[in-house]
Amino acid sequence: MYKALKIELKLTVVQKIQVCQTIGTERFIYNEYIKYNKEQYELGNKFVSANDFSKYINNVYLPNNPDKKWIKDVSSKSVKQAIIYGEKAFKNFFKGLSAFPVFKKKGKNELGAYFVKNNKTDFEFYRHKIKIPTLKFVRVKEYGYIPKNAIIKSGTISKIADRYFLSLIMEVEDAVKATNTSSEGLGVDLGIKDTAICSNGKVFKNINKTKKLKKLKKKLKREQRKISRSVEYSKSEKIKLKECKNFNKKKLKVQKLFYRLNCIRDDYNNKIVDEITRAKVKYITIENLKVSNMMKNKHLSKVIQEQNFYAIRTKLINKCKERNIELRLVDTFYPSSKTCSCCGEIKKDLKLNDRIYKCCNCGLEIDRDYNASINLEKAKVYKVIA
Repeated sequence: MYKALKIELKLTVVQKIQVCQTIGTERFIYNEYIKYNKEQYELGNKFVSANDFSKYINNVYLPNNPDKKWIKDVSSKSVKQAIIYGEKAFKNFFKGLSAFPVFKKKGKNELGAYFVKNNKTDFEFYRHKIKIPTLKFVRVKEYGYIPKNAIIKSGTISKIADRYFLSLIMEVEDAVKATNTSSEGLGVDLGIKDTAICSNGKVFKNINKTKKLKKLKKKLKREQRKISRSVEYSKSEKIKLKECKNFNKKKLKVQKLFYRLNCIRDDYNNKIVDEITRAKVKYITIENLKVSNMMKNKHLSKVIQEQNFYAIRTKLINKCKERNIELRLVDTFYPSSKTCSCCGEIKKDLKLNDRIYKCCNCGLEIDRDYNASINLEKAKVYKVIA
């Protein structure tokens, strides 16, 4: 069984330069692959695979462009991996799973520096350090995260807000799953007012409404305003942003605030999923939310984006597989909110601002979201995704 792990590194100045150089080269090769395929399509030629483009780079591109010899300064496996990422992006586009691949911009959507295990000594780790190919031994910021018996296959170093993280792919022994003898189920309704409402009565509040996050968002707003002033000043004075003093400092402050907000939200979602899956149930039922359609509401789009519904769903899938719980997915158009959980009557004129569900047939008065979670638990038509 393969497992992923992410740890923070303490790199030296030389190691930081090597990582940034690898990331920059990968981005350049990825963009060249997209550009080359576009040119071949316009000429009426077939799609160029990752292997063919790798041969083109080594046999045609580099001999004809001696000024691009710096491509050879980084690991060849990293360059090949960047081309594979490009091929995967095109294949997803052909299958209709994503939009047409776009060029990656420096500092925005970077690829991670990819390192694969070439020798037995690669990715050898101790309590406080790990050996990465080409970088040699690198200090780990926090100790004891890597399992002792893990076999590391590859690693990717990414840069987030001037901090460096190593994502490892490890081969671990399959854990023996405990037999699930429970016959009870659980319905989970994801929302905006509260993040998750369970049919057993548990309610997980929206963390974005807390004082801590409101204060951070206010601070972020101020820092973004400072950046916009620098941009406007550079335009009026016809100065490049690189030449503007302290612009990079302001940019880094914004990145750090974004990272901190994302970490708080992600940690809270992990706790929600852990608590939901710890309940002794046979199955958990959630609704298939079309977030892209929900985001079209301009008044709620920002709030919906902050909730990270898809991330919660992904975490639920992984935890349910780990804890031997069946995860059921109900159709988007299933009327969980409009259906009475007592008599089954459907209230077609239910509005979004009606927070209390009042049944005209049996007279039931119940919280709208709690009613939806009970209906999800009772759902007969569903799709098993974990």
